[in-house]
Amino acid sequence: MLFALLHTRASSELATFHYQQSLPRLPLPPLRNTLDKYLQSLEPYFILNERNGRGRRSEARARRRKLADEFEQGLGVTCQQRLQELVKNAPYNWLDDAFWLRKAYLESRSSLLVQSNWWLALQDDETVPASVRLDPQPELFNEWQLRRASWLVKRMLSFKDRLDQERIPPDLVRTVPLCMSHYKRMFNMTRIPAVGCDILHKASTSNPSAHQIVVFANGNMFLVDAYESNGTFSGTDLIYRRLKACARLARSRPNVAVAILTNRDYLMQLSPRNRLNLWNIDSSLFCLSLESTRSRLQNETIADSVTNPRWDDHLHNTAYGRDGQDRWLDKTITISLESNTRFGMMGEHSPCDALVPSILGDYCVEEPINLSEFSVDNLAIPEEGDGWKSITWDIDSYITDECRRVAADAKALVDDSDDSQLWFEDYGVNWIKQVAKLSPDAYIQMALQMAWMKDQGRPTAVYETASTRLFLHGRTEVIRSLSQESLAFVQSMNDEISSPAERLRLLMAAIKAHNTYTRDASTGQGIDRHLMALRLVMAPGESSELFQDELFAQSQEWKLSTSGLSSGDRFIGTGFGSPYPDGYGINYLAGGEILKFGIESKHSCPTTSTLAFKHALVASLREMRTTCEKGYIELERGKEMTEGAIQARL
Repeated sequence: MLFALLHTRASSELATFHYQQSLPRLPLPPLRNTLDKYLQSLEPYFILNERNGRGRRSEARARRRKLADEFEQGLGVTCQQRLQELVKNAPYNWLDDAFWLRKAYLESRSSLLVQSNWWLALQDDETVPASVRLDPQPELFNEWQLRRASWLVKRMLSFKDRLDQERIPPDLVRTVPLCMSHYKRMFNMTRIPAVGCDILHKASTSNPSAHQIVVFANGNMFLVDAYESNGTFSGTDLIYRRLKACARLARSRPNVAVAILTNRDYLMQLSPRNRLNLWNIDSSLFCLSLESTRSRLQNETIADSVTNPRWDDHLHNTAYGRDGQDRWLDKTITISLESNTRFGMMGEHSPCDALVPSILGDYCVEEPINLSEFSVDNLAIPEEGDGWKSITWDIDSYITDECRRVAADAKALVDDSDDSQLWFEDYGVNWIKQVAKLSPDAYIQMALQMAWMKDQGRPTAVYETASTRLFLHGRTEVIRSLSQESLAFVQSMNDEISSPAERLRLLMAAIKAHNTYTRDASTGQGIDRHLMALRLVMAPGESSELFQDELFAQSQEWKLSTSGLSSGDRFIGTGFGSPYPDGYGINYLAGGEILKFGIESKHSCPTTSTLAFKHALVASLREMRTTCEKGYIELERGKEMTEGAIQARL
């Protein structure tokens, strides 16, 4: 995501929403522009089909141009006019108001676990003794786990208070302001399941549960007051003592993991208490899960240069917890604290994209635990009802059986997730910019396409996320990373004929094309959201061959789904699930000296392997560095020879 990589902060003197009223509206691209860019994006498919004996490139191009022209001169005119009316009447953003939130998220019936929610694993706090941080099986609910949990609750709410007071500086891309509306959607927000289309619920501050957090511990759930009756933060030490009280009760009381249920209608019907519980959870600030440290890989001997079992365990536990049983997956943000004090965040995707919560996560770990905020006196642990209470459910045999069934389904999803983290430490953004003199994000995208080619032996459509936060309530657009130019570069890296100079020229051309597409996508001139909207405003019985063409579907079959986040200096890693069973979901952090990749695929797919892709990616990044180094030498040598020949003629 380009804007994430260029993210800066405005002056701290400016209010958070200082620029909000002056932000431009997301434009509706001209229909012809979208169609021309769409046709251009099909060029790599024309080339590949011709090479595979599936028709001449010129004929394929002419056929698709005819379909585009017919749409533009016919039904497309009507559809574009319908969208223009939406633009006029949209309160904020024609795309998000009318389509995107609903179609991309709230109407989707895919599992939030693995398939939709994002996750972030953050760095350790070195205030915690190494004997705890490195212990493979520390005691659950130990002092340091509860201290760090309390400190992170304090940091979360410090950020919220600053946000409420508009003391979070506005986000900028260089000097251009970005929409800050997503920041309002991190706290007290929940996606509520509903038939056909889910609902986003934002709690009113007048609701008492809007000042509480939900705590998961050993299958139990608790409500913990985070603010006092006068509206002030309860204090780090009091939060610590309340968490200690919850932990003391949870130790001796394993419980049915009701959170795993996906359909809660029957649960609500069982009792008024269940309805109140659900209301309190939906209205709460966020969720905190206190968990045992689980090591899938740490005890295994993995002789592999691209795998760090501790990091992979951290990411996996952050994303999935106890197979989803200690997560309220509909909640915008859940933070997790393992017994060795590893810290992670995961969240539901519909309210906001992962970039904004990642800024919150970075704020949380920016300052280490301040031990002076914990009392040295042995203060009393509050009794239940004094700032905390257990969430008790009325359940019957049906609910118990349903929890077991859904838990088994969730476990199967998690077991199938082939997720891992790659830290590439040979070089980072600094070398790409200063030595290779290339755009870091586009360079990484070319490396990912090279890795896919090594892994799969053929190109695929590539999705990269572009931010449209330049506009009011802007979210994302697609960067179609596969292009005619990127295909030429990747294929040159796989032949034995191209010289380093030729490969470098092709890399430069691919990066130039990628940057042009990125600029268009980020400034409201992308094509995929527009094409989606044109299809959605068709009336019953209306259709167009343009959208029924096989290449229309193939060009949106994004088996390589990617997104860049930030430099991630304080992150262990990030991730999201692959949207295709035979693809990869890749989130990356482009740091100055290190590139971090969170990669997810499916064990059940015989043609993908996250480990194999990591090896392919490392090889690609190293080969690209060699290409740049040797290519520049050859180009310089060629330049000197040309200049020498000119001088000789003179």
